Amino acid sequence: MSSTTVATGTDAPRQPSGTAGRRRGPGFLAGPVGRNLGLVVALAVLCIVGTATAPDRFLDVDNVLTILRLAAVIGVVSIGMTFVIIGGGIDLSVGAIVALSSVWATTLATQAMAADFHWIVMVVTALLVGAGCGLINGIVIAYGKLVAFIATLAMLAAARGLAEIIANRRTQIVQDRDFLAFFSGDVLGVPTLVIIFALVAVVGWVLLNRTTFGRRTFAVGGNAEAARLAGIRVQRHTMWLYVLSGVACGIAAVMLMARTTTGSSTHGTLYELDAIAAVVIGGTLLIGGRGTIVGTVLGVLIFTTLSNVFTLNNLSSSAQAVAKGVIIVVAVLLQMRLATGSFSLGRLGRGSGAGSPPAPAGAAGTVSGGATPGGPGGPAPGATTDHP
Repeated sequence: MSSTTVATGTDAPRQPSGTAGRRRGPGFLAGPVGRNLGLVVALAVLCIVGTATAPDRFLDVDNVLTILRLAAVIGVVSIGMTFVIIGGGIDLSVGAIVALSSVWATTLATQAMAADFHWIVMVVTALLVGAGCGLINGIVIAYGKLVAFIATLAMLAAARGLAEIIANRRTQIVQDRDFLAFFSGDVLGVPTLVIIFALVAVVGWVLLNRTTFGRRTFAVGGNAEAARLAGIRVQRHTMWLYVLSGVACGIAAVMLMARTTTGSSTHGTLYELDAIAAVVIGGTLLIGGRGTIVGTVLGVLIFTTLSNVFTLNNLSSSAQAVAKGVIIVVAVLLQMRLATGSFSLGRLGRGSGAGSPPAPAGAAGTVSGGATPGGPGGPAPGATTDHP
């Protein structure tokens, strides 16, 4: 089979010879190293601003640990979201799944079982609830052929409503002292929540860049129909992507329970927007086929640091929301510019070289929640991983 049949996520489209090909080809900044370097510079600028505007408080060790703790929970959710978006989908239900997982894991029945056996029961419950919600999303999207936006929007409403019913709109207090002591502690001064975030990020990086599952994720997101013709079971793989996102939500729910000592139906509010924003800032294409875990982690740190700087300078949450909105728009525009050489979203699905014929539309586009039938379905240009 020719190399142009499947977008594996590691090989960029071949550039034609000639001046046009050299002019339009993605340069250093369009590669993973260039994108991540830009994010590091942006984070450094935010740190400089924070140091200049609040020198006594921003550089304080407690403030730095606060930033990392806040980034840890949404960071785990964002890593799960990265896999879904690279695979050509979207998940709007992550915040509601976090809430449902936290409520189910802190019910009187669950906590009674944990008291009789071990607090690990609460952890397993949260993970199973998250995985179950992700499985429902995956089955409805992959096999029911419902558009991912609609399916996960329905799960958002259903999971949040079920959490309210189970909790009776009340906040449930975590009673297990050992659970709180374990997750609220630290190792050599580093909070346990931050260590969990780091471990999830490392596992996500390995899964995405060093396994067949990761290569298939890039292939499905780049061109679902070509992936199917290459022997990849697109529907099953899409289902597992949403299960993975659900498991990440379960982990985040456990972390949130430890940080707040509660389980509540209000947990995870607007997490879906924060996660998508962090993933987009990190360089993952919304149409799928390209993305990095390192970029997502940097995107989470950028948004968390930005919120911290605003808070230290007594700026309103409304101003923070406006700033986040502007950053998201600029990030998407830069994605299109670096990937295609223009600000036209329609060119993202075609090869970057001059004269490249448009790839056939991915027939399985609606299965993965990515391109619509008849839309761009070719390999995403520059579909690279975290490594050059």
